[in-house]
Amino acid sequence: MKSSLFALVMLASTPPGHLMAQGSTKVVGTWRLVSASSSTVGGDKDDAPFGSSPIGFLTYTADGRMNVIISHGGRKPLSVADRIAAPAEQRADAFATFFAYAGHYTVTDDRVIHHVEAASVQNWVGTDLIRVLRFQDEQMILLTPPISVGGKMITTELVWRRLDQ
Repeated sequence: MKSSLFALVMLASTPPGHLMAQGSTKVVGTWRLVSASSSTVGGDKDDAPFGSSPIGFLTYTADGRMNVIISHGGRKPLSVADRIAAPAEQRADAFATFFAYAGHYTVTDDRVIHHVEAASVQNWVGTDLIRVLRFQDEQMILLTPPISVGGKMITTELVWRRLDQ
């Protein structure tokens, strides 16, 4: 009886998102970006929205934390090692072709929600980024809702493969 009561108290005091994330063992692990594609609301398709051969990693932990980093393919290095002293145009290009964020996550039905706590784009902090989630063979596919990118409303599909342990 005491152990049942203790379990009930622990369950009641655990935030719902924490339980949802822990129960979503299928997403737990580190994933490498395989491909990305996007399409506009009007149907225009882009098979390389992050350039050719982008690099990305996405990690979901069993305790409900997540982080993602995506670097566009074909990025140019800065002309100097000091990122602050680099010319403004180079810094702007570096910022526009790389993004990362971290926080906690919840999984509900066919969605994963990223609750952003830190991000390269400050506007994302404190927001929830919702992704449609599905699995196909050994891959995890995340689909964004229509969002404004470069002045166009687009949906992006990201295909991820779990890294071997």
